[in-house]
Amino acid sequence: MQRRRDPVERADEESRDLYDVATWEPRSALDRLAYAIYMAITYGLHGIVLLVALAITLALLLQPGILVLEQPWIGIFFALSVVPAGALAAFIWYTDVTTNEPLGLLVGTFVLAVLFATFAAVVNSVTQPFFQAIPIVGWALFFYLIVGPVEEIVKLLAVRVFAYRSDTFDAVIDGAVYGAIAGLGFAAIENAIYISSTLLEAETGLFTAATGIATVRALVGPGHVIYSAIAGYYLGLAKFNPNDAGPLVVKGLLVAAFVHATYNTTVGIVPDLLAMLYPALTFEIAFVGYVIAFNLAIGYYLYRKIARYRRTYLAVRDDIDEPSPPELTEFDPPKR
Repeated sequence: MQRRRDPVERADEESRDLYDVATWEPRSALDRLAYAIYMAITYGLHGIVLLVALAITLALLLQPGILVLEQPWIGIFFALSVVPAGALAAFIWYTDVTTNEPLGLLVGTFVLAVLFATFAAVVNSVTQPFFQAIPIVGWALFFYLIVGPVEEIVKLLAVRVFAYRSDTFDAVIDGAVYGAIAGLGFAAIENAIYISSTLLEAETGLFTAATGIATVRALVGPGHVIYSAIAGYYLGLAKFNPNDAGPLVVKGLLVAAFVHATYNTTVGIVPDLLAMLYPALTFEIAFVGYVIAFNLAIGYYLYRKIARYRRTYLAVRDDIDEPSPPELTEFDPPKR
């Protein structure tokens, strides 16, 4: 989007020096001081936010870290729990038909998602008791008003503050790629926290408990990738439609937060109902089946968007690459 210009600048035809009239750049000592203070405040605030996020992250990862030091084999379950989410994120990255994204940006987005996930953990922990006190609909309100929106916002921020600013973020589909990586980072730290908490509460059968919770988290992880890839796709649209950037970002967050909250609300109800209605089904089978079915349904929604982008990109590229027919002149008789 072009910089807006003052009427004086638009009307100037003699290339006058319009410094401090309609244009500005740091020239004087005071200008440079103001510029330096602004940059210090801007980057200082960013640094403070990152330091706070890092401190909370280290505190949350202290428990998993101690467990791994005491029982190194538990680290294998942490890693296995993110394999499905990692495979899905890799698939979304593979579908990008434009250009390969730099490894540094992918890793940076992953790390930022891990750090920013801690803010969601704090908000969820602080607000949960208030919603628990609300009978019947308390949990649903908690998921739709807090968990879904907050978790999707922090994942999208992990993309917005770093990769989004890069010149290599040069296609709409890049938003889905970085969104998927952010979802993977969020799933990684969430899985570590859930697994370690479960193992600390397990009195016996540590290996069995680790197998069970790691399996559950492996099933849940791909959801984070899907939801944030959807929000990321709309963030990509926003970058290339600056006049409607705000509504596009909000739309992506609304869709991602809604499906996220719907999953959280229904996953505690539907498997129980299925097990009751069909006695041959155990709760475990009903749970696994529902989670997979839900992820496939929402994943198909995302897949259709990516597939449509791919088809359109390939069609447009073919049109550009196809040489135009030579123009006829009066000396060139038409071919029959």
